[in-house]
Formats: sequence, C-alpha cells, structure tokens
Amino acid sequence: MSALALALVLLAAFAHATWNLAAKKSGGGLPFVWLSGSLALLLYVPVVAAYWWWQQPAFPAGTLLVIVGSGLLKTAYALLLQRGYRSGDFSLIYPLARGTGPLLATLAAILIFGERPTPLALLGGAIIITCVFYLAGGPKLLRSDRAHLRHAVGYGLACGAVIAAYTVWDQRAVSQLHLPPVVYDAGTQAIMCCILTPFAWPRRAEVAREWRDHRWHALTVAVLASFSYVLILTAMKFTPISSIAPAREISIVIGAFFGARLLREAEARRRLLAAAGMVGGVIALALG
Repeated sequence: MSALALALVLLAAFAHATWNLAAKKSGGGLPFVWLSGSLALLLYVPVVAAYWWWQQPAFPAGTLLVIVGSGLLKTAYALLLQRGYRSGDFSLIYPLARGTGPLLATLAAILIFGERPTPLALLGGAIIITCVFYLAGGPKLLRSDRAHLRHAVGYGLACGAVIAAYTVWDQRAVSQLHLPPVVYDAGTQAIMCCILTPFAWPRRAEVAREWRDHRWHALTVAVLASFSYVLILTAMKFTPISSIAPAREISIVIGAFFGARLLREAEARRRLLAAAGMVGGVIALALG
C-alpha cells in the first residue's frame, strides 16, 4: 500500500469512528437517519455540481442500478446501526459491526465463489470469532439475564453483514466501473433519502425535534460519514481492497477507546483488548 493510500485510510478510520460516536450520542432512529442523510445530500449539491462542470464525467450502462443497490444496502446499514446504538454500548456495537464485516465477506467468498482460504486466513477468522465472543461478554452472554445484550449483539452482527455486502459492491463500482467517488456517494445518499422520505414525512414532528436537539450530531454525521467514505472509495481506485481492509479496521480500536474514555462505558479494558484482537484477526485474514 502506498503512503497516500495509507494516509487516506487512516484519516477515514478516525473520521468514521467520530461520526459513529455522534450517531450514538443522538440516540435517534429513522428521523435522525433521514435528517443526517438529507443534510449530507444538501452539502453534496455544490460539490457534485463543481465536479461535473470540471470533469464532465461519462457513465457506463447500468450505473443507476449500481447506485440504487448501494443506496439500498446503506439505508439498511444506517437503520440497523441506530437500532444497535439504542440497544447497546458504543464500545460493543461499533467493534462488532466493523470487525465482523471482513470475516463475513471472507465466508461469503468461500460459500458463493468457492475460494479456499489459507491457514493464516482461517486463523484470522478464528481470532475474530473468539474476540467477538469475548467482546460480547464471554460465557456470561448465555445467561438468561443477558437477553438484552444478545439483542444488541444481533444488531452489531447484522451491521457487519451489511458492511461486508456494500464494501464488495462499492469496490466494484469504483475500481471496475470507474465511477467517481464523489458522484457515486452522492448518488447513494439521494437513493437513501428517496427511500426514507415516505416514512419520515409522517414523523416530521420527530425530525423537527431531532434538528432542535441534535442538529450538531446530525451535521457531524452528514459531513464526516460522506468525507470518510469518499476517502475510502478514492483509495479503492488505486489500491486492492485486501490492503485497504486491515488498515481501515484501526477504527475498531478508536471506537472502543471512545466508548471507554469519552462515554465512560463499562468493561472498558476487556472491550479494548477484544477490539485490538479483532484488528489482528482482520490483518491475518487480509494477509492470508
């Protein structure tokens, strides 16, 4: 990986953990997701207009379908993520979502495409599974009084599955179809807003309340979510995803640290150790 790609990925990792922290603090659901997505789309308008005037890009056939597919996946991800943050600690949900994505992508490659992982990759997968179990509380997770925690873990794992899906989808869009990252991400934001608007309109009073109480959190998500993902898409254009994936997972440790130190969540030491172990597992997966 080049120094430029590494710098883009590490900056994106910090921005990603930061906007997720803002999403956690908002405590919102669909109205917050619609509000932050609409703000992101509004901010994209002058950027895309300037890019279009400067580059006058041409798009291959099927571009709209690719953008719609990504928009559907990211809508599911945004809603699942907010539900996860409302049901569990940030230092639990964020590492689960980020760490299981690469593992699930590898499993999909084995089951769907018939790929054969190396022993190192299998070791990385085993490390991630072990750390996920440790992060979620170990054997205590199976106790009857931890049903709420299992519910939260389910949302974290579901987010990881969607992350795996849209990462593979988007990598093809920018590396094989050569879609401009700025235009592509703006398009997915537009699809998200179109999907959510019919549901947000009847709840416009809640949207207004989110703006009144959490406008800065919504703006943080709008700016940093788009910024971080455009950085990743840009790096994907000239760097293999197998190199990008392990480097961007440093955000797992950053997120666990935010939860432990900024939100003062419980079991900080165990979750930080589990997060660090998951990063090691992802690196082994990538190298394998």
